[in-house]
Amino acid sequence: MQAPVPRGGALTVWRGWPSRWAMWTVARRRWIWYAVGCEVLATAVTVAGLVTGFGGPVQFGWFAALVVLGIAQAEMSRRIERLRRWMSGQTHINVTSVWYLAGAFLLPPAWVALLAVVLYLHLWLRVWRNVRTRPAHRFAASTAWAMLSCFAASAVLTIGGPARLDTAYGVGALVLAAAVFELVNVVLVATGIFLYTNSRSPADLVGTWEDNAFELATLCLGGLAALAFVGQPVLVVFVLPPLLLLHRYLLLKQQLQVAAMTDEKTGLLNTAGWHDLATREFTRVSRRGTGSGFAVLMIDLDHFKRINDTYGHLTGDEVLAAVAVTIEGSVRQSDTVGRFGGEEFVVLLPATGGTDVLGIAERIRVAVGDLTVAVGGPVRISGLSVSVGVACYPGAGTTLDEVLRSADAALYRAKDAGRNRVAV
Repeated sequence: MQAPVPRGGALTVWRGWPSRWAMWTVARRRWIWYAVGCEVLATAVTVAGLVTGFGGPVQFGWFAALVVLGIAQAEMSRRIERLRRWMSGQTHINVTSVWYLAGAFLLPPAWVALLAVVLYLHLWLRVWRNVRTRPAHRFAASTAWAMLSCFAASAVLTIGGPARLDTAYGVGALVLAAAVFELVNVVLVATGIFLYTNSRSPADLVGTWEDNAFELATLCLGGLAALAFVGQPVLVVFVLPPLLLLHRYLLLKQQLQVAAMTDEKTGLLNTAGWHDLATREFTRVSRRGTGSGFAVLMIDLDHFKRINDTYGHLTGDEVLAAVAVTIEGSVRQSDTVGRFGGEEFVVLLPATGGTDVLGIAERIRVAVGDLTVAVGGPVRISGLSVSVGVACYPGAGTTLDEVLRSADAALYRAKDAGRNRVAV
């Protein structure tokens, strides 16, 4: 699993030295202290393990083989991994854990931690550094958490004494190492997500059942890789095909999820996708109680039927897409824009109320009014306008549906009053 994605969306992925990283302006201070503490601890235990020789001498052949296989697997799935990261930024499963578990059985604890550093650094250089959802501070925190998880898993085997995988004791020790790796990783990542987002949702903190089933499958492959290394090293290459297929499956799952939540004409969230995110925000705010709130904007493109009747439905679709882009460009990165069908859009504004909401709604109205849509040849469509209905929680309702109905009623008041205006 990986570090949480900071709220706010577009972050600078790389700004040079740590003193210039985006985390100093976007992350909560408690998360910064936690992340830095984990990084210091991971470095300290690794250095101590190297200096003291904890776990015995390293077999450099095993270390080199794991590095080569980890890099080879990452290179073969580089395009899949990049698409995965671009599509979603929340909790992720990292398929490189297959090599960490094998390393925990074959290498001393400090060297397994170094293996995590090498494989993470390769992923950063080849995949993650140009991905919006993988800023440098998130990479650093994830690396530290992987190092600590690897060190703990290998330390358990070291303390338990030598074990052969062709015995029941050896298999049990390998299962225990996998459980320790997963438990430590889940605790570290879940704590980081909680400190950053305040989320208490089990799906946000530890992933879904499907996520964890995928992680279990990856760890099983790691156990098979360890068996192959000890019994017949050449068989390790047979771990790669199922690992690549699992990785591709995860991408396909995310693509299907995105497709199910996306409006194909505008690229915005569809009704189901927007309502799902809005429900999460409502749950989060309602738990906080007094002093928390959010706002909803219902937006209707005025006289859209005239555009369809005059220029055709294909042109109407181009206008809808242009208006969608304009609305997204007029709100903040933390706001969520969706299409409710036809010419109606909806915006969720977290932690917003009063004058701020009206300012955002007015900014959207003015931006759409200034919009000119080129639809081919000399045709330019301008003079567009929108009517906007505003409702705030908890003043406009005590449930999400009540707030939506209030925003919808305000929208119709705006239309009845002559359109091209904002109503509360």
